Amino acid sequence: MSSQSVTGKKWVLKDFNIEELNFIKDNFYLDEIVAKLLAIRKIKREEIKNYLDPTIKNILPNPNTIEDLEKASKRLIYAIKNKQKIGIFGDYDVDGACSTALLANFFSLINIEYEIHIPDRQKEGYGPSESGFKKLIDRKVDLIITVDCGTLSFKPIEFANNKNKDVIIIDHHQSEVKLPEAHSIVNPNRYDDKSNLKHLCASGVCFMFLIKVCSLLRKENWFKNNNFKEPNLIDFLDLVSLGTICDVVPLVGLNRAIVKQGLKIIRQKKNLGLKTLIDICNISGDPTTYHVGYILGPRINAGGRVGKCDYAANLLLNINPKNAFKIATELNRYNKERQLIESELLIKILKEIKDLNDPVIILYGKEWHEGVIGIIASKIKERYNKPTIIISLKDGIGKASARSVVGFDIGALIVSAVQNGLLIKGGGHKMAGGFSVHENNIQKIKEFIFKKFNKQNYKISTEKKVLIDSVISPSAVNLEFYNKINSLSPFGSGNSEPKFTIENLKLLNSKIVGEKHIKSNLIGSDGSCIKSISFNSVDSNISAYLLKKGNKTFNIAGKLSLNEWKGKKNVEFIIDDISVNKTHENTVPSSIG
Repeated sequence: MSSQSVTGKKWVLKDFNIEELNFIKDNFYLDEIVAKLLAIRKIKREEIKNYLDPTIKNILPNPNTIEDLEKASKRLIYAIKNKQKIGIFGDYDVDGACSTALLANFFSLINIEYEIHIPDRQKEGYGPSESGFKKLIDRKVDLIITVDCGTLSFKPIEFANNKNKDVIIIDHHQSEVKLPEAHSIVNPNRYDDKSNLKHLCASGVCFMFLIKVCSLLRKENWFKNNNFKEPNLIDFLDLVSLGTICDVVPLVGLNRAIVKQGLKIIRQKKNLGLKTLIDICNISGDPTTYHVGYILGPRINAGGRVGKCDYAANLLLNINPKNAFKIATELNRYNKERQLIESELLIKILKEIKDLNDPVIILYGKEWHEGVIGIIASKIKERYNKPTIIISLKDGIGKASARSVVGFDIGALIVSAVQNGLLIKGGGHKMAGGFSVHENNIQKIKEFIFKKFNKQNYKISTEKKVLIDSVISPSAVNLEFYNKINSLSPFGSGNSEPKFTIENLKLLNSKIVGEKHIKSNLIGSDGSCIKSISFNSVDSNISAYLLKKGNKTFNIAGKLSLNEWKGKKNVEFIIDDISVNKTHENTVPSSIG
């Protein structure tokens, strides 16, 4: 496809096997565009049925394949039978809050007493600490369960053992070969786990844990003998899918089924806190992965970023409408505060970037706000397509957030640096991580990271691309075509939303909305009218084509979106990029739509 992008990106049509397309279309009775998208994604023939209709029932693996899960389940059942008080130590992000709420809601349904502790991001840092465990122990807990953390918490686990308190770790972050001496460590990413469930987030692991617990209790007739209705774990999938989407783990296999089913539960608004937040955010129609990941998730995360670390879990646990409204409203306000802090710090940090020849961008500064450095690392990574680490320094200690690119395992690198004595502590997974480091060791850690990167011989492309699934006709922007595309949802990490190109368009009219966005009506060569929106484009090169009416013909690249308002459904095109017409050479066999 030969065209000049106004944002300097190269538009590239994705490859596919035409024979595979025809096989899928003929054998699964699918429309050509759906078959083509499946062929592009290289979905195996034997997996297509579950891909199109992912259900927990058909995809759920045996929970016992996860190392230590049965051992942990039996310890929890002992606690349940003996009315022991449970302490839940959760992380302050969305996945940690969902995992915490998942366990706590389960305990509430079977009348088991529990206490929760969410560490303060700035005062306590990430993960278990002796002081955090002490707070739970002082509240007379008999068993501690850590969720979304704990795999590398050697000293806190030792502290709990000395206090004769068992600790169950439920986590998904990468481990060292040496493991803490916890009662059990349920983590598909521990070095000796063979479950092949590495893609699960902590909420997903908690879900598997509760499936096993319920199974064992059911076999013993515990629910019936104690006059409890067995909790329907499907009803908890709203929390599991929320954690899965917001932790940006790949939406493949079991994760895909979790999110597909979980979105249905979210739409039923069974969780009062989540329902309240959806209402405050004015989300009309059915929430999608976009709403969860980009509207709800940031607000749930906001409390932990500005010093209100227990707000997220408390929102998802709340059964009091007045309290739920109060927390949801404050989280919405905290998110605006977070956006302001982030915007100011991002401008400051971008000015610090001088040497773009470094293979990994590593920046540090005095007392940069720890609550937003992870978001900033993500934005810089996206801008320069390089692994990025942002370090905030205070009192001689640096606290870092790291984000990586596909193919460079940042979590494994951090674990290796800990093992080499270069970091105080740290951990993560392939695409993200965090660590603490002494300020005088920053140069050493930079050299260590660069050496590891170069040793892998990893190549980073500086060429910016827009990957296109297909060229479609202007008339394809309609509800019927949208529904065909949506049959491949849920979309997210590991299952990207299809992107399309529409060629030879002219501007009818446009207006600026929300200060930064442009809504436009475009007309195609076939006379079809397209409603479109381009986000954050007022000050970009895109605005030259969307705000100035003329006879210029251009192409657009982006995706379809369903806009629901007062019962009406309208499909619009979200414009990510515009290109100037040139000679079209390597297009797909035919436009679809």
